[in-house]
Amino acid sequence: MAEFAVWAPLKKRVRVLVDIREHEMALDHGGWWRADVPDAGPGASYAFLLDDDETPLPDPRSLWQPAGVHSASRIYDHDAFFWTDRAWTGRQLPGSVLYECHIGTFTEGGTFDSAIAKLDHLVSLGVDLVEVLPVNAVDGDRNWGYDGVGWYAVTENYGGPDAFKRFIDACHVRGLGVILDVVYNHMGPSGAYLDRFAPYFAGETVWGPTVNLDGAHSEEVRRYVVDNALMWLRDYHLDGLRLDAVHALHDGRAVHVLEQMTIEVEALSTHLGRPLSLIAESDLNDARMVTTRDGGGYGLQAQWADDVHHSLHVALTGEDQGYYADFATAGLTGLAHVLTRVFLHEGTWSSFRGRNHGAPVDTRRIPGHRFVTYLQDHDQVGNRAAGDRHATTLTPGLVACGAALLFCSPFTPMVFMGEEWGARTPWQFFAHFPDDQLNDAVRNGRRSEFASHGWDAADEVPDPTDVKTFLDSKLDWSEPTEEPHATVLNTYRALIALRKARPELSDPWLDEVDVDVDDDARTVVLHRRGLRVAVNLGDDPVTFDMSLPIGRVLLASEHVDVDEETLTLGPQSFAIAEIG
Repeated sequence: MAEFAVWAPLKKRVRVLVDIREHEMALDHGGWWRADVPDAGPGASYAFLLDDDETPLPDPRSLWQPAGVHSASRIYDHDAFFWTDRAWTGRQLPGSVLYECHIGTFTEGGTFDSAIAKLDHLVSLGVDLVEVLPVNAVDGDRNWGYDGVGWYAVTENYGGPDAFKRFIDACHVRGLGVILDVVYNHMGPSGAYLDRFAPYFAGETVWGPTVNLDGAHSEEVRRYVVDNALMWLRDYHLDGLRLDAVHALHDGRAVHVLEQMTIEVEALSTHLGRPLSLIAESDLNDARMVTTRDGGGYGLQAQWADDVHHSLHVALTGEDQGYYADFATAGLTGLAHVLTRVFLHEGTWSSFRGRNHGAPVDTRRIPGHRFVTYLQDHDQVGNRAAGDRHATTLTPGLVACGAALLFCSPFTPMVFMGEEWGARTPWQFFAHFPDDQLNDAVRNGRRSEFASHGWDAADEVPDPTDVKTFLDSKLDWSEPTEEPHATVLNTYRALIALRKARPELSDPWLDEVDVDVDDDARTVVLHRRGLRVAVNLGDDPVTFDMSLPIGRVLLASEHVDVDEETLTLGPQSFAIAEIG
């Protein structure tokens, strides 16, 4: 016996088609239709028929779509999987190092099972939490994951739901937590049938339809979102969620859906006895996201901090186009500002937006670990015309300097897959749909976007629908043993190990951090209590006067000359030393 249920409050008749046999459903409270069907068990195929339309539609809450997002759903039993992580107690976000990973391009095989074979590499690197790009059901055989339409189902492209559980289980066995990137601000452009059932949608964006969070009938739509978050954390044993582009969640109700989610996730965490983290991607520069609820905020555990990335990127590359312009104007002084205050735009003018933007962070009350920072991520690499990484344009010395600033900062650091060895394979934007017209729209839209940014669309922007673009984006696992990649990898390992060994470097209190910069000499000195992180971004040797006796040099990327209170670094190098 299996119970089938679907929310369709405006329909006059709903039937469920189970293994080709049709069954009438009865209207229950709140617009839910239900039917008990004997002899229907795990693996049974089912779809819904609405009113007198004979078009079978997949379940909006389907847990399994093995034949694709346009086909019938399958019954999936979460309890049937045998977990071996019963002793797992979780990983808290404070003090952790994150590793962002796209399953399809992480390995040659592009599956959860092939990714398991690389987990020991992450352990040796010092990673605590693996952040996986979206894995829900999407139309087509390759995608970043942000075009998902089956929010409750795991894509078969990577192996399906059991394979995802094997991956998470294998991570936990190795002491690695897993964060999943989820998208609640829109549905993908192909296979989103929810609006045929009920008023799930509120409008359209360039990405696809948006979700009705505050209009008529929005109560069940909000439950659809929050229940999804709880399912991932409970039934897949995940340790947290990264919430994509929360600034695009349009919710005018008194309790924002993010706060509602925080409340219910905290209750689940209490029940499970392990920490569960919610991490927002937000373009608002608004610390209310990560301010506790008793302090008037939403209570999320962290948010991404793009301003820190932009300042680091400009300092390393010298780029000044588009949204980098204000950061380039601010120079290293701007870098010092974000390393101590998080946001460059904190109620100040943003030339890219043409208005004032953001608000200040209360650095005495909000710890730095609530801000996830990075030198590269899937957006900042993949949304470049050629998907080029730092290692293709920067010297190994500058790559090491960037890593030193990242891992010695008071924030929660994140590494983008392959960054740790200076991967030179690109990570480009790719998507492919069965619909040729949709592929044309993706291709033309991408080229128009980059042409407006000054790139030659024909010569520099790869065709996102071409399988070559996807294959070129896969990591080359022969690189880490070759130079200069092996040296970069050793530097990343040493920096992460030092961060974990010295509490000064993981101390999250922003008001305890000082930064000295010299724009002319291209130097940065990060004060971390009794440690100094000296970074020379310039092309000439520099002598740093620390004004205190220098003790041990704990780590350096090149030879360092120490003379009592001075420290001399060669070009494009860093050193971390004890002071006093």
